[in-house]
Amino acid sequence: MCGIVGYIGTKKASPILINGLLRLEYRGYDSAGISTIEKDGLSIMKDKGRVKNLNNLPGIDDLEGTIGIAHTRWATHGKPSKENSHPHMDNSKTFSVVHNGIIENYNELRKFLINNGYTFYSQTDTEIIPNLIHYYYSKDDNNDSFRFLRAVKNAISDLRGSYAVEVLSSLYPNNIIVVRKDSPLVLGKGNGENFVCSDIPGMLRYTKEFYLLDDNEFALIGKDKINFYDANLNIHNKEVKNIEWDASSAEKNGYEDYMLKEIFEQPTAIRETIGSRFKLGENCSFDDIEISSEYLKSINKIFIVACGTAMHAGLVGKAVIEKLCRIPTEVDIASEFRYRDPIIDEKTLCIFVSQSGETADTIAALKLSKSKGAKTLAVSNVIGSSITREADYTIYTHAGPEIAVASTKAYTSQVCLLTILGIYFAELLNSYPKKELENLKSELLDLPSKIESVLGNSEKIKEFASKVYTQKDMFFLGRGNDYIPGRVGQAQEGRTHRRRGPRGGFRDQAGRLRPYARRQGTRPAFPAVVRGRRILRQ
Repeated sequence: MCGIVGYIGTKKASPILINGLLRLEYRGYDSAGISTIEKDGLSIMKDKGRVKNLNNLPGIDDLEGTIGIAHTRWATHGKPSKENSHPHMDNSKTFSVVHNGIIENYNELRKFLINNGYTFYSQTDTEIIPNLIHYYYSKDDNNDSFRFLRAVKNAISDLRGSYAVEVLSSLYPNNIIVVRKDSPLVLGKGNGENFVCSDIPGMLRYTKEFYLLDDNEFALIGKDKINFYDANLNIHNKEVKNIEWDASSAEKNGYEDYMLKEIFEQPTAIRETIGSRFKLGENCSFDDIEISSEYLKSINKIFIVACGTAMHAGLVGKAVIEKLCRIPTEVDIASEFRYRDPIIDEKTLCIFVSQSGETADTIAALKLSKSKGAKTLAVSNVIGSSITREADYTIYTHAGPEIAVASTKAYTSQVCLLTILGIYFAELLNSYPKKELENLKSELLDLPSKIESVLGNSEKIKEFASKVYTQKDMFFLGRGNDYIPGRVGQAQEGRTHRRRGPRGGFRDQAGRLRPYARRQGTRPAFPAVVRGRRILRQ
């Protein structure tokens, strides 16, 4: 995932841009760069490698511009190199652009521009954008204040694919233009300054007030004002969202890394997610949704659709809903769901789980479900995110920002919230013994303290990890609901250590493990054992 940052105000832009990129490093990247407007025109500083390398570039400390854009690139078109890194300029050095996404028709547009006299210096799809903007700008004879915006709009209209685009022009030193489609982009509102970022945590230290751009929505950003336009450049108002995350929640707070910090934040995240949704002796309450027992009795299937770790949380949700509510429930990976023509109608409830609320495949699957008449319910961690704006109903986890690649508190919060949702449905349907539901609620309320107890043994866990981390293969075993944590363990261990070969998600069946054990010799195995059940066979 590429990262985008922008700033316009009265301060030097370059330190703010680089700081924003550092806070987006968790998104992954192979190169970084910034563009600012200086006294002599556009400046671009970029290089392959880490964001911190920008501080070593000649002239970086001499930048004085108070407006700029920045980018971290994950190579898609062209190898990682200085030439392919962002920002990119047009041939006249009038426009600079950063872009997150994929331009599907870039070969066609590249040929068009070459035929019109433009030259390309990189292998990227992004470089067509500033040149296309220049092409339309030069063809526009109406030299009014909207000429820049019209040129960007006309260029964007030619693009097919996904994009979040940020544009600077030396001809308009008091504005940044941004637009998005299927790629996240948020605007931070300051006092005499405004910000652009791919993700809210990147700008939390500067502001808590954000505008969340919709698809095909343009923003013309000045230091004191932001104007919003639809795809036809009709101006409209937009509500600012106050994000209540604390700025320190996007910092490491003394931990060695974000993942360790977020592991230890799980008890708080789960307490916040449970919140006031239930108390012992009372039914669960979701003020955010209006689902009746009559509606639940009318549906014949529930889909839980998600990607990555959120899909594994969906597997827990499936087990809970089917057991408590006796409603057939399927779990689908969003990227497959949207292309396989699923059987959906008005008797289907579709639940979509996304930590960020910006997962492109999950959003596309949600739109497909709505088009077929299904009710849609979003589970997200980010208020006002794209998925929450598209869904009929939304319920939120309250995990705070999750920076680490391997999900921890977001996953456990999703599991808890889906479990509460299952209990809520069961109470509406009167489909499960009330005493058993009360026992389950009691277990949920005890969960944060139990996690704290486990985390209290962190030194023992660290000692054990030091003995097994060099192993080439690992096995995670479980039966029933315990199989799902095994799959999550396998996926997260793979993300953090990139091991080869079979390493987990095995059910407790003798025939499933032994062939690998015979071939590979002794390897560590991690059995999941709940309530003393013995799941590992001799």
